[in-house]
Amino acid sequence: MPGRLPDGDPAPLSGELPAAAVEEFTDAGRRGSGSFGAYVHVPFCLRRCGYCDFNTYTPRELGGEHASALTGPYLEALLAEIRLAGRVLPRRPFDTVFFGGGTPTLLEPEQLGAVLTALDETFGLASDVEVTTEANPDTVDPATHPGRIEALAGIGITRMSLGMQSAMPHVLATLDRTHDQGAVGRSVEAAHGVGLATSVDLIYGTPGESLDDWRRSLEAAIALRPDHVSAYALVVEEGTRLAAQVRRGVVPAPEDDDEADKYELADALLSAAGYRWYEVSNWSATDVGVCRHNEGYWRSDPWWGFGPGSHSHVGGVRWWNVRHPAAYANRLGSGESPAQAREILGADQRYVEDVMLRMRLAEGLPPRALAPEGRAAVPGIVRDGLAVLTGDTPEDEVAGSDPGGGVDASDGRMVLTERGRLLADTVLHRLLG
Repeated sequence: MPGRLPDGDPAPLSGELPAAAVEEFTDAGRRGSGSFGAYVHVPFCLRRCGYCDFNTYTPRELGGEHASALTGPYLEALLAEIRLAGRVLPRRPFDTVFFGGGTPTLLEPEQLGAVLTALDETFGLASDVEVTTEANPDTVDPATHPGRIEALAGIGITRMSLGMQSAMPHVLATLDRTHDQGAVGRSVEAAHGVGLATSVDLIYGTPGESLDDWRRSLEAAIALRPDHVSAYALVVEEGTRLAAQVRRGVVPAPEDDDEADKYELADALLSAAGYRWYEVSNWSATDVGVCRHNEGYWRSDPWWGFGPGSHSHVGGVRWWNVRHPAAYANRLGSGESPAQAREILGADQRYVEDVMLRMRLAEGLPPRALAPEGRAAVPGIVRDGLAVLTGDTPEDEVAGSDPGGGVDASDGRMVLTERGRLLADTVLHRLLG
């Protein structure tokens, strides 16, 4: 969850949603349309990484010395928000649960298990529920935390996403990461040993990272044979320690051309190793490896975000919780919703967001889902090599059509090429005008 929250309209202290939003949610559940996700934010880290602007707090920042001292009030408030959600929405099983942070694995497995139990008792969990936890390798390494991964599997975790970031010690040092590659390898092996799906997260474009450094990180990740790999370009966020270092000239800012080269290398090596891209920054070795929770975001399915600073989206209503754990606990302790503000999305907003999100996916977007001006832009986008059309819309017909006349692509889908993924913002600008 990002550290800064947007402005918005006042949110009811009861947490109540407009009747139309609840009706849309209920109808989709009745029809079995889309998924329903729970995001659970754990806002604690033992130390703050210099590039991170997520809503996280160290023990020292919260007046304690040990992470264990922070979790009691947080868990009590979290369970209260789950009960509040059960009063706001009708019962509908969660298809996915995602523990993010922060560092969720600073909590004991039984504490995460208590959250899963509360979600199950209040809403239910689908029979094939996907339950992911992010993990810092330092907190689950079998060499230092024997039995931890087995315990996580025992309470219902089905998928582990490890923050590897890089295999190069000097890159990890720049990012303020404290683990080593051995911890990542041991954790992946242990997770596979108890049947967990695995993902490793990588970051490219760190100051001081060469193209060869990035290649070696990719090769190290592939050698572990995780089910899934995410690769994100480093973004220097205002207010972070890294941003201050860039501003002072201590380290150089990431360069667009360098990051483009690294993205192309990632796609080439991962594709050669049997991973397929299914979203601009995500590759999976199998259908089982795909992160269904994140797919729900990209398809604009409903989710409830629990915890300080978490965002939620149900039936065209988006809201976000107060950021600080103390304020969050105080709100819920008083019987009030922790929502700081919300916005009700109009049809135009929902259309724009739907196009922006769905075009990131390898399944693409049917041109018929676009407004007339968007359909008119499709032939030029295809001719420029930024997308291809699949299904019953041959590219040669589209390339020869009149851009002003739109595209008859009733059974086709527009899918970004690799060049289009690199220039996704340009594609969206052309589609949305």
